[in-house]
Amino acid sequence: MNDYRISFDKAELDIDLIHAFLSGSYWAKGIPRHIVETSIRNSFCAAVFAKDEEGKDEQVGFARLITDHATFAYLADVFVLPAHRGKGVAMQMLEAVQAHPELTGLRRWLLFTRDMQPLYAKLGWTQIPHPERCMERHEVDLYTR
Repeated sequence: MNDYRISFDKAELDIDLIHAFLSGSYWAKGIPRHIVETSIRNSFCAAVFAKDEEGKDEQVGFARLITDHATFAYLADVFVLPAHRGKGVAMQMLEAVQAHPELTGLRRWLLFTRDMQPLYAKLGWTQIPHPERCMERHEVDLYTR
């Protein structure tokens, strides 16, 4: 991943890119920009950058973690732009997130994914052993009503 750089600096985030991707995603379809901005402001974020044709950094990936920085984290909004998929970019970004000094002492991490279980399994994630203990309140079409 020599052509990529991971950053945890929110000042570097391309909010337009993040909003555009998330608002078209299956999990946040139609999400308003101000909600994306608020979620980023209140979360631990990681981004992956690559050099564009002019040698400038452009954001190509993103992950957001909702955490108390002590015991728990919820991983959300993970994506890599299509042109950069299949190169190990997501794996490197997630490894960096899991290894970050502010997060290494967490005892539980949680995420929801429709189709990326194999990727997360490589990083030590497992299915919830007692799903009957897990509950949710989910407003599925909240942003598209």
